[in-house]
Amino acid sequence: MQEAIRLSIEKMEAGEGGPFGAVIVRNGKIIGRGWNHVTSSNDPTAHAEVSAIREACTHLGTFDLSGCEIYSSCEPCPMCLSAIYWARLDKLTFAATRKDASNAGFDDEFIYQEVSKDWKTRILPSEQFLSDEARKAFEQWKTKSDKTPY
Repeated sequence: MQEAIRLSIEKMEAGEGGPFGAVIVRNGKIIGRGWNHVTSSNDPTAHAEVSAIREACTHLGTFDLSGCEIYSSCEPCPMCLSAIYWARLDKLTFAATRKDASNAGFDDEFIYQEVSKDWKTRILPSEQFLSDEARKAFEQWKTKSDKTPY
């Protein structure tokens, strides 16, 4: 956790982005480090946890981080929390809370509320079309013999 917090401060002070850091650990060893670099890379997905996941997956050569844990300097936002689940990390440990982040100007409560809504009732205008055509890809996936399940 100390390394995640150290990264959050060091990279923020270096002007890379917001005050967030994360590390991924496997068997007591750090295999992925990440920090927020949204503003320096002009990438809204460049959050600490996502960056750490990317580095750990590259290090291990897999998209499945089972057997690993993530330490984050702050409770993850909805995007990062989703990525943690998708990566199959065994455990999340965080320091500051999302309320602490909100008090510093990083308020994700709106997104937390929006993702739980049906797509028809979200603030973001959304529409659905060509669903029959799109479902064909899923039908083909079900019978694909050389797929890599995930």
